[in-house]
Amino acid sequence: MPGLADCLSFLRLLIARGDPKGIPLATDAIDDYLAMAPVSARRRGLRVLQQDALELHVTSVGVQRSFAETVDAYIERKLAEE
Repeated sequence: MPGLADCLSFLRLLIARGDPKGIPLATDAIDDYLAMAPVSARRRGLRVLQQDALELHVTSVGVQRSFAETVDAYIERKLAEE
């Protein structure tokens, strides 16, 4: 899924930067992925994004860790909506 790969790469970059001003960019990237993904692939794609964010959370510290937690929480909300 090209859209998923792009979203995943972008989220990794944003988490690595850890800038709180990037949170709207992260949520927009997730929303854009959901808008273009087939309905049947959305939950699976969100799970892939969430797993990656959790893995980055474990290996990160400080603002990167906090950013990864925020991304995870947003994905969890989106999963609840699906």
